[in-house]
Amino acid sequence: MNYRKSIYSLIAAAALMPASLFAQIMDSKSIVAPGAQVEKLGDGYKFTEGPTPDKDGNVYFTDQPNNKIIRWDAGTGQFSVFSDSPGRANGMYFDSRGNLISCSDEDNQVWSFDKNGKHTVLVKDYEGKLLNGPNDLWVDAKGGIYLTDPLYKRDYWKRDPAMQQDGEHVYYLSPDHKKLSRVDEKIKKPNGIIGTPDGKTLYVADIGDNKTYKYDIQPDGTLTNRQLFISKGSDGMILDEQGNLYITGDGVTVFDKKGEQIAHFPVHKGWTANLCFGGKNRDMLFITAETAVYGLKMKVKGNK
Repeated sequence: MNYRKSIYSLIAAAALMPASLFAQIMDSKSIVAPGAQVEKLGDGYKFTEGPTPDKDGNVYFTDQPNNKIIRWDAGTGQFSVFSDSPGRANGMYFDSRGNLISCSDEDNQVWSFDKNGKHTVLVKDYEGKLLNGPNDLWVDAKGGIYLTDPLYKRDYWKRDPAMQQDGEHVYYLSPDHKKLSRVDEKIKKPNGIIGTPDGKTLYVADIGDNKTYKYDIQPDGTLTNRQLFISKGSDGMILDEQGNLYITGDGVTVFDKKGEQIAHFPVHKGWTANLCFGGKNRDMLFITAETAVYGLKMKVKGNK
């Protein structure tokens, strides 16, 4: 066999193959369902963000530039509009009462939607000044809300686009929704955030410094014992039932409890923004990536 000729033939054949064939899933702990691949569930959006499941596994996500919250039905796979005026919602999370909590940064606020899509403003400022732009949040079992407040200048703002606070911080809204407190003021640009179901641990991504930190949550909601978890930042984050942390950006990368990488899922898009576990059995990894949303069937499940 002519070695050089065979190599040239392989290169030529590769050029004609779909790029997706070379985007292989890396899964050292077999957390993906056997034979599963990343599949496009829907597209035609401008920029998707903030996916979160309700108690039945239906996933709500945002198309922020088009100012809509979309609902994906876990049973039929169909899409419908939940809200067409959600205040430019970004990161979202359901509380234990079934209210959809959103970082609605059109007016730099945090909103709560009831099941009919009617909203109530939970946070409108901090000590009399607007927030920079609430980005992502997590609701604990008590109903307290942790949220990140980076500055990303929006072309739809009517306010002064300059930083409104004295930095980009992490906040905690008390369970009675009456007190907003800063819980970390030493982050460059906080973004993704997620906590453990037992309410003991919080993860916050500093996307501006390409790091993710781990904290101990105290009974009053304050944070202690900040530790570097991984030297990698993230837009959105989620945990599975085994405590593995999933981060976004270049596809989806998964780290175990020790911070060791155990998986990577290419999503074939320039930027993967956020993710959650949806579906009736919480075993569908639902991923938002630019103009589309994707799904990956998993062997592990998300937390209910």
